[in-house]
Amino acid sequence: MEGIGHRMIKVNGINIHVAEKGEGPVILFLHGFPELWYSWRHQILALSSMGYRAVAPDLRGYGDSDAPDSVESYTCFHIIGDLVELIDVLDPDVGKVFVVGHDWGDYMAWLLCLFRPDKVKALVNLSVPFIRFDREIKPVGVWKAVYGDDYYISRFQKVNFAEVGVERVVKEYLCDFPVLLPKGKLFKRPLDEQITLPSWLSEEEANYYVTVFQKTGFTCPINYYRNLGRNWELLGPWVGSKIKTPANFIVGDKDLAYGMPGMKEYIHNGGFKEDVPSLEQVV
Repeated sequence: MEGIGHRMIKVNGINIHVAEKGEGPVILFLHGFPELWYSWRHQILALSSMGYRAVAPDLRGYGDSDAPDSVESYTCFHIIGDLVELIDVLDPDVGKVFVVGHDWGDYMAWLLCLFRPDKVKALVNLSVPFIRFDREIKPVGVWKAVYGDDYYISRFQKVNFAEVGVERVVKEYLCDFPVLLPKGKLFKRPLDEQITLPSWLSEEEANYYVTVFQKTGFTCPINYYRNLGRNWELLGPWVGSKIKTPANFIVGDKDLAYGMPGMKEYIHNGGFKEDVPSLEQVV
């Protein structure tokens, strides 16, 4: 796309694919599920034209980046380790960049600021706010208790999408993220029902995702969800910690995360600001 360059960068013993364009201060874009560097294609072009060097990796397990086999290779420590080394390569003189995250990339961006605030100049996150750790509440158990066994995070612990087909899975998640995955059915629409793409996603763009995920599959991306319990254990030492990096937060009023029980109250009634004291704006 319009002069976007691509290369592989070796970090933590694996190859991470990055797309990049522009010169100037580095902005590191972190994607979510089921996304790729390609999810930031418009932002790469826009920000590179404004004097920034826009860089978007495929996170480990996605796209052209390496995909270790073991589930345990996708903990927050592994992902943040990749990002720290990546930042050192991208900005060897200062070793500090701007970060923009969405979904899982958003979650990892919060943790990057928590673990290594020296690596982030400022942060813009979309969709998922930083939420304080609670040692009494295991995340998967909570979602299962609130939403039942069919909730996607519960189902992702064992789901196999092979029977559905890559194209169907990609379009379902990009167009209308299914919250409930009934056992034996998975999606609310019959599999032979045509999916109408939204105005902001062309058939050509959707096919890019389909082509890539047909090569890589969904097992490694879903391993991020399968490490939620493990991450909960690893994050024990940071209970009570706050994010002190300057940050802005953007969320859609129809966003899945925004509609979760108690989320609006947390974001707007002071809890979020308490946990992220340098939060400058919520949009």
